[in-house]
Amino acid sequence: MNSETEQPDDQSGHQKRQQKLKAQVDARIAAATEDKGLLLVITGNGKGKSTAGFGMVSRATGHGQKAAVVQFIKGGWACGERNLLQQHGVPFAVMATGFTWETQNRDTDRAAAQQVWAEARQFLADPAIALVLLDELTYMVAYDYLDLDEVLAVLKARPPQQHVVITGRGCHRALLELADTVSEVQNVKHAFDAGIRAQQGVDW
Repeated sequence: MNSETEQPDDQSGHQKRQQKLKAQVDARIAAATEDKGLLLVITGNGKGKSTAGFGMVSRATGHGQKAAVVQFIKGGWACGERNLLQQHGVPFAVMATGFTWETQNRDTDRAAAQQVWAEARQFLADPAIALVLLDELTYMVAYDYLDLDEVLAVLKARPPQQHVVITGRGCHRALLELADTVSEVQNVKHAFDAGIRAQQGVDW
């Protein structure tokens, strides 16, 4: 039997498989009837966690929704996302101390984290804000710059339709348990390990 006579059977089998898959997907869509503000965590040792978070801010902004960003740790760097999103009315609260190994001052870092967290709490209490990005929040909890119980309480008390995205390595188990969606970014290969410098427009 040549390929020309086999093609209709192949197409028929493919169509049946896709119809079965479509029925399964349609059933899951039909069963998802609840609307609520989601807590999403993007963690892991790989590159792209903050980038993914900013992508969600861009998506919300593109739909005409109000979003806000809180930047911990990397706020001292130039930030292409901040340059763009601020032009579209997205408010930023920025810790602006840079990496902890650069400041080497726990008290200063903790005070800066507390100050930015106070701004974050205002975002997380505002029902007009559809999405809040808490970029690198995981480190603030791990370093005990922010109280875990307080963070959990504020997240639980936020407006019911408000979405929150948390990024950073080593996310605390309590935040993972509270989250609706958790994604882990794995490090397979990184240019920096080969001695390649961080590149503007790609890394920052």
